[in-house]
Amino acid sequence: MIRNESVARIVMFLCFGTALLSLAVHWRITATQGQFEQPAAAAGKRPEGIYGVLGETALGASTPANESTPQKAARRTALPNFSGIVSQIPAGSTELSQKMRSVFPRQAENSKALTQQKLTKTEVVVNLSDRRTYVYMGDEVIASYPIAVGKKGWETPTGSFRVTHMQHDPIWRHPITGKVFPSGADSPLGERWIGFWSDGRNEIGFHGTPDTHLLGAAISHGCLRMRNDDVRLLYEQVKVGTLVTVRD
Repeated sequence: MIRNESVARIVMFLCFGTALLSLAVHWRITATQGQFEQPAAAAGKRPEGIYGVLGETALGASTPANESTPQKAARRTALPNFSGIVSQIPAGSTELSQKMRSVFPRQAENSKALTQQKLTKTEVVVNLSDRRTYVYMGDEVIASYPIAVGKKGWETPTGSFRVTHMQHDPIWRHPITGKVFPSGADSPLGERWIGFWSDGRNEIGFHGTPDTHLLGAAISHGCLRMRNDDVRLLYEQVKVGTLVTVRD
């Protein structure tokens, strides 16, 4: 009988101890959760940091006008330092490393597209002997047009130039008589003007002409005459700054 009572007391103490231990563990878990939830609830906003900054102000965008200078400084210091990643990109490489692409995939795609565009710049080459103009995209000829060139005493200048002036429906002043020819279907300059040379007074460039039967001849005052259909196409293929190379 005495032995049974001792066993019963031991079992009772074990149950009581287990209950106390369970209460202590539960209280500890509740207290820990409260420590994490209370600051966020009291602030009424999400915690700041790298993810908060990128979500509110995109990279490259301007900072909100009502943000103070210390806040701006905090944003700048919160951004990660990518100098170590950039230093891993080989000099002269035309592609960003895989690591950089994983950080900024959209910027990596834009950089690759820009690199491709730089590698395939448009260039115009004029061959006076062939009486033709060639448009290059990189190393590939994408268009070729017949032209008329400058006559004796008014030869088209050779060399490397840049497009400096572009105009729709230009008005022409005769370099000798000074007579002004208005724009229109019968204008000696046709429908487009693409200038690439000037001495400060006179200009030389590509332009249309109503006299298409004269193409292939040395007949102009230095300009390069083209069919109106062709000069419209060339106008869309070049821009101010495009390289123009004129060869004999």
